[in-house]
Amino acid sequence: MSARTAALGPAVDPIPILRDLIRFRSVNPPGDERRCAEYIADLLADAGIESRMLGPDPERPNLVARIPGRGEAPPLLLHGHSDVVPTDGQEWTHPPFDALLIDGEVWGRGAIDMKGGLAMMLSALLTLHARDEAPAGDVLLAVVSDEENGSRVGAGWLATHHPELFEGIPYCIGEDGGAVLTVDPARRFHPVGVAEKRACWLRLTLRGRGGHASRQGWPNLAVHQLTDVLTALRDGRLPVHITPAFDRMLQDLGTVVGDELAAEIAALRKGERTTVPYELMDTADAVYLDSTIRHTVNPTIIRTPEKINMIPAEITVDLDGRILPGDFTVEDYIAELRALINEYSASGTLGDELEIELLLEGSRNPKNEPELGAFYERLTDILRAADPEGLPIPMITPASTDARLFANLGMDCYGWLPMLLPAGSRYQENMHDADERVPADAVRFGADCLYELLLDHP
Repeated sequence: MSARTAALGPAVDPIPILRDLIRFRSVNPPGDERRCAEYIADLLADAGIESRMLGPDPERPNLVARIPGRGEAPPLLLHGHSDVVPTDGQEWTHPPFDALLIDGEVWGRGAIDMKGGLAMMLSALLTLHARDEAPAGDVLLAVVSDEENGSRVGAGWLATHHPELFEGIPYCIGEDGGAVLTVDPARRFHPVGVAEKRACWLRLTLRGRGGHASRQGWPNLAVHQLTDVLTALRDGRLPVHITPAFDRMLQDLGTVVGDELAAEIAALRKGERTTVPYELMDTADAVYLDSTIRHTVNPTIIRTPEKINMIPAEITVDLDGRILPGDFTVEDYIAELRALINEYSASGTLGDELEIELLLEGSRNPKNEPELGAFYERLTDILRAADPEGLPIPMITPASTDARLFANLGMDCYGWLPMLLPAGSRYQENMHDADERVPADAVRFGADCLYELLLDHP
């Protein structure tokens, strides 16, 4: 904390807020985010901040509040979601909704994704109020529902039915950030999300001769095709595409890693290699990089008739696909997928013959290149001041967030919820998994950074 802010009084601690938020079981489906939203509305009301509840489902409202600024900067959107993923079938060390504080860590579903981020935002706003300060520009806070299941009654509904709320807002801050890389175990990284992939969910239908399962030797059965498809998706890769955001991230990483890895990173940037150097990296780092230099595809659901003595005449395979940011279309993606399956199929033409149904296409960001101008530089300057030993780097989010919906309203969106985590730590890997937790001091660090941003940004 600077001498200026210390003289104004203590910050509002985000940890009690985070623990309260976790105790609301806003599991999606079904969501039931109302009680969580009402709690946030009461917090804001106590600080004299009015809010509105908007949405098509009264049990799943979106909270919107506008905090007047000093008029010295454009308005800024802070957006976060109040829903969390289920815990069914997971083995937790501590109950996922008790929000226990153990050895300096807050445990519970949503600690990382993303009630920790909401607590940071609320802490920053309430600290401004407690110190009788105003943000540089107006701040629009949007606490939305349904992010974990398509955003149809959440950010998607707000952007479609109330675009006027977001008029004139050039920048937005949402989830992601923290630490996800350990390429230098002694170095702390502060990724700033500047681009994200979008979903492309597909269903493949495989057809062949059916019949009695006591007969063996029929050629080209649906199960044989399934073997080819799964082998292709296990052993193959879609082509490499080095996007501007990824190129910038590789450029920054290349300055801090060892010479051998730096040379391989340079080769990736130049297109001289098409594989990530797994042998030189932590596996989780390599998987992340591998997932952001190409479109990805993973089989998640396989359906066959449930009769053990029947050869299935039809099998369907649902695929979770993710398309890189840029001009890439669904048609481009499917063409690459067909070519990959052809490469591994016995016939060499299976990919061309498959019936492929589009189940879901995520919104495309209208901007093909990330904005890394003055606002981005302000984000990284705050991080450097708060953690001089850390390294801010731009990153591509391998999944997708509500940012894609706000980007379509003309905003430059950043995943920026900083956390001061031990170098090499992997707390983010526990989101959506058992034992999700976050160090309390990491959340306080993020709240302080957000406070500094609200006070002064371009």
